[in-house]
Amino acid sequence: MRIPWPGVLREEKQFALLFAGQALSSLGDRVTFVALPFAVLAIGGTAADVGWVIAAATVPFLLFTLVGGVWADRLPRHRVMLVSDVVRCGTQVAAAVLLTTGDARVWHLVALMAVFGTADAFFSPALSGLVPLTVRPERLQEANALRGFVMSAGLVVGPALAGGLVVVFGPGGALAADAATFAVSAAFLARLRPRAGTPERAGDFLAELRAGFRAVRTRSWVWSMLSAAAVYHLVVLPSVFVLGPVLAERELGGASGWAVVVAAFGVGSIVGDVVALRWKPGRPLLVAAAALTVASCQALIIGGGGSLAVIAVLEAVTGVAVSLCFTLWETALQTHIPEGSLSRVTSFDLLVTVGSMPVGMALAGPAADAFGLHPTLMVMTLVGVPAAVALFAVRGVRRLPSTAEQHVRM
Repeated sequence: MRIPWPGVLREEKQFALLFAGQALSSLGDRVTFVALPFAVLAIGGTAADVGWVIAAATVPFLLFTLVGGVWADRLPRHRVMLVSDVVRCGTQVAAAVLLTTGDARVWHLVALMAVFGTADAFFSPALSGLVPLTVRPERLQEANALRGFVMSAGLVVGPALAGGLVVVFGPGGALAADAATFAVSAAFLARLRPRAGTPERAGDFLAELRAGFRAVRTRSWVWSMLSAAAVYHLVVLPSVFVLGPVLAERELGGASGWAVVVAAFGVGSIVGDVVALRWKPGRPLLVAAAALTVASCQALIIGGGGSLAVIAVLEAVTGVAVSLCFTLWETALQTHIPEGSLSRVTSFDLLVTVGSMPVGMALAGPAADAFGLHPTLMVMTLVGVPAAVALFAVRGVRRLPSTAEQHVRM
């Protein structure tokens, strides 16, 4: 029986090359996310050391993502990604060797993850800017949905794969597997021949950075969506990642109950990606705003006192909404932002969203301790949902069309 491959993979050979490398690399990232804490603990590190190692990757990403956006708009994006993959492959090989030989120390992992995070800051803006150079405009949403599908599937498959690798080969073996995925990604990128970009050189580095910020500031649909996404990452996601497990321990049967909720969200995310593969709404950001509103109800769903089954079903619905929202958002950026400044705009998006999460997670626990778990979750709802609903008041969000040609005619 023939597998019904999505049309974008059959018809867009350059995207198929890009997708093949990134699909495996994305799975490797999920493996590292699980394996890295065990690597720290295996060498005698503490819970605080785990936090330092993870922060070592996150902080440089935040510091350098705007720099990465500028350089990704200056240089061929697939070459920027290729160098980033080679660097990240090297860091994972070094970590794997140190762990396997028993020579690893916590400071080794901190230093290697700092290099990893810096390289990642150049990769992510370049990837978003590269996708439109590998597909025709009418296939862009399908390409983004397919990328989202792989990431959602990785959330389900990755932890199980990581657990198996850690048990059989140890944390060093798991990181070596991730290094191999970066090598494969680099090999595909070396073969890639995307369409030539059109750089928008505005002068020196700071001038180009200001031009990227201007592209955000002068478009109401961009800055309003960024603002709402920042609230979602600052207020709503900590209810899932920090307070959700606490509530599950108290009321839902512990880790096994929370695993059901997480799995349900993952399944919903996959369904949302499948919907985005097939459905192309005429007003994509209007649909994205509605989806973000649904997604922002997660604190209420978790803290509303429902049974485990009810929470799992509703979390599956929010999983659909999250995938649909962010696929439509990324496609809108790639469609309506000038190609020459797309990576810079994406870097501002990454800075706002990724930068908001650690702050929210640091505040969520103390707030729950001070005011109570359920009251804190209700306040999160009262902040997160109105921020998403406010998007409906922005004309640019309501009216932005699905194609650039329609935008020009408006």
